[in-house]
Amino acid sequence: MPIRAVLWDVDDTIFDYASADRAGMRAHLLAEGLTGGYPSVDEALARWKELTELHWRRFESGGVAFEAQRRDRVRDFLGTPSMSDEEADDWFGRYLAHYEAAWALFPDTLPALELLAADYRHAVLSNSSVRNQDRKLRVLGVRDRFEALVCAADLGVAKPAAGAFHAACEVLGLPPAEVAYVGDQPDIDARGAVAAGLTGIWLDRRGLGGRPELVRITGLNQLPGLLRGDTRFGAPDTFG
Repeated sequence: MPIRAVLWDVDDTIFDYASADRAGMRAHLLAEGLTGGYPSVDEALARWKELTELHWRRFESGGVAFEAQRRDRVRDFLGTPSMSDEEADDWFGRYLAHYEAAWALFPDTLPALELLAADYRHAVLSNSSVRNQDRKLRVLGVRDRFEALVCAADLGVAKPAAGAFHAACEVLGLPPAEVAYVGDQPDIDARGAVAAGLTGIWLDRRGLGGRPELVRITGLNQLPGLLRGDTRFGAPDTFG
């Protein structure tokens, strides 16, 4: 079956989450006067990244609610297990102001969306929440590029579970075989999509490689050729 729609991940796929998170947390640490709690700003940033990944995985596995994983991140980062929910929310909210000031799309996002607009339908499947991702896409000026926004926090099931991918396909009214999924995580995104019957595409921006079983691109500039059957892109792991 031909591909009729593209499902997109957001963070570190079309939106440069890693850079915004790092810049935002650096500014937040300086504003809060908290750098003294770690030997250096870089070590504080590394610890924040480690805790973000840890607690996000807890959320994706269904072990904790979306807001709770945020609060637990703050408590662990500050070493304050008795911090109230309200205090943790306030701290995270102050961080968000700095983080959002650093929001930006990857340079290849808009060109790819423009090239694909006429031939494919587009929607988002994210492991975040609709509230967060809808606002993010609007601030970035691309919300109208996607006809649907499906998110794990609202579904109650997260990638790589097949149910998350199938829910997005149902919203589009298309069978999985007619939908491609593009994301930066080889297992959560690409392998999960393939297992659910979609065409999974790993956006390997860092050029890690090493997953020959996956269809892989290293930039969104390669996506139009792949979807349109460019003969250079005829087999998994052809890209780079």
